[in-house]
Amino acid sequence: MTSLPARALRAGRLVLAAGAAVFLATTVAQAQVSAPPGPTVEAIKKRGALNCGIDTGVPGFAFQDNKGVWHGIDIDYCRAIAAAVLGDPEKVKYTGTTAAARFTVLQAGEIDVLIRDSTLTFTRSTVLGLDEVAVNFYAGQGFLVRKSVGVTKAAELQGATICTVTGATLELNIADFARSTGAKIGTLLFDKPEEAIAAMEAGRCDGYTDDTGSLAGMRSTLKQPDEWFVMPETISKEPLGLHIRSGDARWQKIIFWLDNALKSAEEFGITKANADQLKASTKDPFILRLLGAEGDTGKALGLDEAWALRAIKVAGNYGEMYETHFGTKALNLPRGQNNLYTKGGLHYPLPIR
Repeated sequence: MTSLPARALRAGRLVLAAGAAVFLATTVAQAQVSAPPGPTVEAIKKRGALNCGIDTGVPGFAFQDNKGVWHGIDIDYCRAIAAAVLGDPEKVKYTGTTAAARFTVLQAGEIDVLIRDSTLTFTRSTVLGLDEVAVNFYAGQGFLVRKSVGVTKAAELQGATICTVTGATLELNIADFARSTGAKIGTLLFDKPEEAIAAMEAGRCDGYTDDTGSLAGMRSTLKQPDEWFVMPETISKEPLGLHIRSGDARWQKIIFWLDNALKSAEEFGITKANADQLKASTKDPFILRLLGAEGDTGKALGLDEAWALRAIKVAGNYGEMYETHFGTKALNLPRGQNNLYTKGGLHYPLPIR
């Protein structure tokens, strides 16, 4: 038989737990009702367009076709954000930025978000005053070299001159690699990747270095791509992602949870084609919350309840976007680290609940 003190203690715990649950529910409800859109969203809605900073032209990430239309996984993210915030994926103004100018453009307020194959680093967070919100592509710095050179790993580039872009971490990574291995690798610097590639093809350098995703994209633009190969070795970690200016917590949360929504959609089998049908027919509470059929996720972000549904319908879930721009019918770049955690990758979407 349970003693009176024990019963009293158990009852007290139940009361405390119930009180905590009521407090939490009340706090969440108040937050969902009162969540302000934040200054960045207010500015976007006032001008009627998202200002999105992108690359000047790297297949896979951001490039223009012969009609001037932008394509790439970074472009898909820009359009998904516009769909979530403005209800229309076409309400985007694209600003092509060089590696040297990209963060200055963001700091100056000329763009609302930078989605430009840019690495998330300590210095960019602490010194430049930027928030690294999410990673949309895991890469590493590698080398694109001519097959006839006969090298198979970076250490064999002893005495080589490598073309690359200025204003990135690429130079530092090469210097760190050379320092740690004793190799001597020279660099020839350019403002834009296409300029560096042209110099490489003209024989001014022995190869080109960039993030692995960009290397696959730039190789596809070569006049004779079969003469070149991307070395399997990488000399750095390059988590590429979405940057914003520090100081707008609401904007940071919108960008962060939109990235999670696109990856969660892949995890739960939600695609561009079936999103509407699942919203109307599924009994899965997670899918219902994600697609806005239940819950108040939109209110908590200062948006409407269909924000994630619209974002997913722009170009599909994360897996669909990757396949479109890097998959077998595009650059044929294996997903590897860019798989979901359920398939051995690094993308681990947080729960929307």
